[in-house]
Amino acid sequence: MDFLKDPINFIANWLGTLLSGWGLSEPLIAVVLALLGVLVIVLIVLAIAILLVWIERKVVARFQDRLGPNRAGPFGLFQPFADIIKLIIKESILPEGAEWLVYNLAPVLTMATVLMIWAVIPFTPTVLGSDVNVGVLYIVALGSIGTLAIIMAGWASNNKYALLGAFRTVAQMVSYEVPLVITLLIPVLLSHSMGINHIVEAQEVWFFVLSPLGALLFLIASVAEIGRSPFDLLEAESEIVAGFHIEYTGMRFGLFYASELLHALTISTIAATLFLGGWRGPGVETWPILGVIYLAGKSFLLYFVVMWVRYSLPRIRIDHMLNFNWKFLTPLALTILIVTAILEKVMTGASLAVRSLVHLSGNVVIVIVTIQILRTYARIERQRFDDSRPLAVAAEPPVTTT
Repeated sequence: MDFLKDPINFIANWLGTLLSGWGLSEPLIAVVLALLGVLVIVLIVLAIAILLVWIERKVVARFQDRLGPNRAGPFGLFQPFADIIKLIIKESILPEGAEWLVYNLAPVLTMATVLMIWAVIPFTPTVLGSDVNVGVLYIVALGSIGTLAIIMAGWASNNKYALLGAFRTVAQMVSYEVPLVITLLIPVLLSHSMGINHIVEAQEVWFFVLSPLGALLFLIASVAEIGRSPFDLLEAESEIVAGFHIEYTGMRFGLFYASELLHALTISTIAATLFLGGWRGPGVETWPILGVIYLAGKSFLLYFVVMWVRYSLPRIRIDHMLNFNWKFLTPLALTILIVTAILEKVMTGASLAVRSLVHLSGNVVIVIVTIQILRTYARIERQRFDDSRPLAVAAEPPVTTT
């Protein structure tokens, strides 16, 4: 095996041969290699999370026309490490009356659920943590555990504001999981599989081309589920608190903060995998290591879009946010799913070009119909508002003085 073409499997095979020479059995070697793979992925992902702190602060500085980190190290690159040191040495306070075990478990569980998602992300055709045949279901299940961690943090803090913030956040997460799960079924229908790697292999044409509306709704629902702007209802405008993690300090708060950054990159990677072809790209069959580069490029492109939205749009009210989900996103996602299922069944046996064109045309029709429905609804609402207004009273003529 050529090291330059597939260095990851080359190193794995070399380690396997080395451990076999030490007299280890095949099952034990498989366990050791799996543990080493988990350690490497976790360390790389956490290192990327540290870099994301610097990237976000520099990008938001550009968006808002101000200076970002530029003192600690060249271009401020050492600023995240200074922040980590500050969080480590900062006093860690346990609130009076807090549930010690649940209070400390919540931030760890939040970070763990994000890291566990990477176990089913294929990085190259031959490198992935676990090729389970229900990878999509696995991702949905981990999202539910993240919701549990947030309500644990709010309840265990023994603070009414933290509990109210947790209720508000969980209501948002549970609501937006509905269109998220629905849109996750679109690539499942198009690929006829729930395995993540099989979904990538089925994308001879990106599923974004077949269902751009489904990809857009998936990204919107994902941003809302992780609580990023304009859906960051962790803290309300009338509160000077930070929501469910108000009572967390030091590295406990640092875990929540790092989890948010890492979760944003994770949803970008999932979207790139399900709708943008993942590791697929020119030359991957010959040089599998290129799959990592393609996946990273697509993921960071979507991550930039997430940052762009976060730092450009204002926060919206929670009633507007929930209405937007239940009255618009969820019905639209169901419509896209039903249309996709019908067209996929009708197009059985058709060529790839015809199938792609039909699915894209179906999305265009849905967009046109949706715009017409919204225009009609807006016209009715304006008419209702005008009819409810009292008749204007004629103003008295102005009094002139000399």
